[in-house]
Amino acid sequence: MPIAPARTQVGIIGAGPAGLFLAHLLHRQGIECVILESRSHEDVENTIRAGVLEQWTVDLMLSLGLGERMLREGHFHRGITLRFAGESHHLDFEDLTGGRRVTVYPQHEVLKDLIAARLASGGEIHFGVRDVKLHDLNSKRPHITYTDENGQQQELHCDFIAGYDGSQGPSRQYVEGRTEYQHLYPFGWLGILVEAPPSHHELIYARHERGFALLSTRSPEIQRLYLQCGPTDNVADYSDELIWSELHQRLETVDGWTLTEGRIFQKGVIGMRSFVCDRMQHGRLFIGGDAAHIVPPTGAKGLNLAVADAVYLSRGLECFYRTGQQTLLDQYTNTCLRRIWKAERFSWYMTNLLHTNSTESPFEQRIRLADLDYLVHSQAAATALAENYVGLPLD
Repeated sequence: MPIAPARTQVGIIGAGPAGLFLAHLLHRQGIECVILESRSHEDVENTIRAGVLEQWTVDLMLSLGLGERMLREGHFHRGITLRFAGESHHLDFEDLTGGRRVTVYPQHEVLKDLIAARLASGGEIHFGVRDVKLHDLNSKRPHITYTDENGQQQELHCDFIAGYDGSQGPSRQYVEGRTEYQHLYPFGWLGILVEAPPSHHELIYARHERGFALLSTRSPEIQRLYLQCGPTDNVADYSDELIWSELHQRLETVDGWTLTEGRIFQKGVIGMRSFVCDRMQHGRLFIGGDAAHIVPPTGAKGLNLAVADAVYLSRGLECFYRTGQQTLLDQYTNTCLRRIWKAERFSWYMTNLLHTNSTESPFEQRIRLADLDYLVHSQAAATALAENYVGLPLD
């Protein structure tokens, strides 16, 4: 038997970066919201995800009072190192962008901070929900029906719904008249976690004839590394010995730099794709995050794009509740898409620049190397890359 319907101003579907940041932004403005999440609390916090935060995302966390642990445990880099033809080239983002830098702080750690603060403030997050359905989206009183973790049928009535429920969530299917754009890349990443000290003080992006490699970090004791592989490769086919052999070859330098090995305790293969939904609202429903767009991880944009969606929607909702005007809400899709397509372009550029492709001709391979050589020797080109990497300003 259904329980009496609940009521809030904004119903948020999804406790990922977009949904949680939106909840905190609305809370700061005095707007009530409830978050519904299909995964358990433990699953959300224990899904290991890398994370590079743009400067404005870091600044936002600090302004919301959510950045204490990030400042204590995050890694702050002046820039990145590009490696090709056996040589390393440092791009100093702080110099190129007037002081902005790279913050390496994993996404799951960001989520832990946001969830803890949300619950400590008395905010509602309902984990383990299923059978989520949306109703009356073209009315002023939309509502959500779902089954809670105890098997009870529930209704949540609200003024607006934020469908920030990931690429497999139900929300996008309710956006009528949408066009979806997708690009599948002919390669994937084999990611590993390793018990070892850092081999380098910042991220290394390497292009090698055997394929791309990336060296990143999690903590002083745990490092994360990636190898370009086939998108459907089986992890079982990659022994530890094979992984270390490939990493050494792809990251090697002519000056004798060495990679520190350690115990590999996690392996996984991810495919790579770009995806954009060209309509992000329908009636009182607004979608964002992975529900609306996906980028390959090469450009480090995924989490930051999701948070930008939340910022834009919070501005529209704050204006609506303060003035009754829907202008910013009406502009939500176009505002978001301007940023999304720029991030898609940058991620596509970085991915194609650094990865090898069996369909590339020798001519195209030399063009990629010429592009890299130009990039590291041109201040204008390096500045353009740095500005995109540390984060373009919000509109």
